[in-house]
Amino acid sequence: MKNITKEEYKKLAEQASPNTQSWKTIPKAFAIGGLICAIGQGLLLLYKHWGASPETASTWVSVTLIFCSVLATGLKIYDNLAKHAGAGTLVPITGFANAVASPALEFKSDECVIISLKQNPIKLGEYADLVQK
Repeated sequence: MKNITKEEYKKLAEQASPNTQSWKTIPKAFAIGGLICAIGQGLLLLYKHWGASPETASTWVSVTLIFCSVLATGLKIYDNLAKHAGAGTLVPITGFANAVASPALEFKSDECVIISLKQNPIKLGEYADLVQK
């Protein structure tokens, strides 16, 4: 491995990092984050109109926004939105839902192998068959 000086490292880091166009990204983040919050406010008014108490309506708004965010994450829509909106998608509750759902979807496994006490690998489906017998 080649040793490089601090100046060389700084030059390489500047070349690898694109310049941020703040004049463009900040308004986008503000607009998308504001739109998400406006949707939440609209849902709150809708749930209250349907007869929910303020506390219940607030809970349903949170549940609805989290569900929509997790669904959008699973359908790969949220990532595309976040590319354009940046921090605007991270601030509302939807950002939290995306942060929880994204790693879960990324590291999901089609097949789980369990090492039994005999040190024989057992596929999870086979284990379920053994338990049912």
